[in-house]
Amino acid sequence: MTKKSIGVLTIGQSPRVDITPSIQHVLGKTVEIVEVGGLDRIREEDLYSITPDKGEVTYISKLRNGQSIKMGKSKLLPLLQAELNELEERVSVVIMLCTGDFPTIRSNRPMIYPDKIVSNIVQSLLRTGKLGLVVPLEEQRNTLIQKWKLKGVEYCVEVASPYENSDISGAAKKLKNQGAELIVLDCMGYDETHKKAAIEGSGLPILLPRTLIARIVAEYVG
Repeated sequence: MTKKSIGVLTIGQSPRVDITPSIQHVLGKTVEIVEVGGLDRIREEDLYSITPDKGEVTYISKLRNGQSIKMGKSKLLPLLQAELNELEERVSVVIMLCTGDFPTIRSNRPMIYPDKIVSNIVQSLLRTGKLGLVVPLEEQRNTLIQKWKLKGVEYCVEVASPYENSDISGAAKKLKNQGAELIVLDCMGYDETHKKAAIEGSGLPILLPRTLIARIVAEYVG
């Protein structure tokens, strides 16, 4: 049986051994994942060049050495575009491995953006009420609320990084106490263990973007 090739574009360095195995498990053995990262061609001594400026939209990802890194969006976008241009020549569809919004990225292949898919699913599940968001960084609190902007929905946010020893359960419990009816772990870095902790802490429905996106892609390439 011929394998289908799916591209995965991470905002950090590839391979994302902490994420892609979850996606591969859902997609199955007949799908090959081709992975590249926005920081793949940047030397370690030059990583400071993508440090966020004051007030800039900030993302966080993991390096190959296991450490996390903060990145400024304006510096990251051209790096992602360059990697995507080459990746598209090798695959039929690409997953953006980040829940941020990237409206200026241009693609010639079908592009799966987790933020668009998750926000539409949330809108269908929660037409009115309060959405709880768990985010990795304090500096993302306001920018991520601006990203969501779902009509009729209120928001509450707690910070707990997937890349550190954070209290995901406690964050989810705080969101429930603030009136959240549904919680999104708003980063592709959160895994099944984090989801379990959030469920235990809140008893609420939890959306985990990495497995949600993988299941949709599995249907697409079916």
